[in-house]
Amino acid sequence: MTPATLPTIAITLGEPAGIGVDIVLMLARENFPLRLVVIGSIDLLRQRATLLGIKVELIAVTLQDIIPPHCPNQLFVINIPLNAEVTPGVLNPANAEYVLNTLRAAAIVAVHGLFDAIVTAPVHKGIINAAGVSFSGHTEFFAALTNTPQVVMMLATGKLSVALVTTHVPLAQVSALITPARLESVIRVLYTDLQRKFALNAPRILVCGLNPHAGENGHLGREEMEVIIPVLEKCRAEGMVLIGPVAADTAFTDASLTGIDAVLAMYHDQGLIPLKQRGFGEAVNITLGLPIIRTSVDHGTALELAGTGQAKPNSLRAALHSAATMVLRQQQKETRHAMDTM
Repeated sequence: MTPATLPTIAITLGEPAGIGVDIVLMLARENFPLRLVVIGSIDLLRQRATLLGIKVELIAVTLQDIIPPHCPNQLFVINIPLNAEVTPGVLNPANAEYVLNTLRAAAIVAVHGLFDAIVTAPVHKGIINAAGVSFSGHTEFFAALTNTPQVVMMLATGKLSVALVTTHVPLAQVSALITPARLESVIRVLYTDLQRKFALNAPRILVCGLNPHAGENGHLGREEMEVIIPVLEKCRAEGMVLIGPVAADTAFTDASLTGIDAVLAMYHDQGLIPLKQRGFGEAVNITLGLPIIRTSVDHGTALELAGTGQAKPNSLRAALHSAATMVLRQQQKETRHAMDTM
């Protein structure tokens, strides 16, 4: 890989009182074959580095600057000022707008092609909402900023990837949200991005049922018969490889997952409990359907660990690696396309 082809990745610091700042500083000590720019408060980074005893050179940059390849113990920073002082572990709604400003800046630079991908450290949804801003998560926020009608949350760890039809909604609302239009749209985004971002020509997707035993022919619920099965049959008629609906209590066994590229779960806990049981702290959150590449960690702000030095950067490291890999795949695909049209 030449310096000219190195992925350029922007990383947001997330909730300033949480561990996002810590794990970014911890990763700064490592060597990555990419260009890395942090979007957040340079003062916050400096204060937390001092608290953690991490020696790092912090260099303020602008969008006009040429970013060199990452060097250990060095971070380039697009500075977004805090709204209020930060105490590790103590939430402050005054900094909610700061958090949103970092996300807006990251989306802008990615959409305009100034960066190849963005990686996000965890935010605290509750404190943003407490500040008077309706916020259900990164996924929905980036969808709105990029005018994307349908995005899909997918988490991946090891050989297991799990996408969700519904995300951060109360369980009582899930059934009503699983409409034919929504399910078909989610399947199309998942299938297309598995091809486009993961270089899978004919991805195999295992689809969970909503009800116990996948409805058991309507005796335990009719969503499978009335919504899920008709949508799967329609998509299969177009050549998609879709297995299911499968009872969720057996969908995540090794036998069921053999030869499967991704699992589609109907709701948050149905899919993410088994995934996090397999690889919590090592998984990557990937937003599919966006016009940009965006990955994140699989954990929250862990306020109790902020500033203690006990946080682990494993998931953030995996998110960086995943983003860089997707960038390189797209570069290779574009190169092949250019050569084919010559």
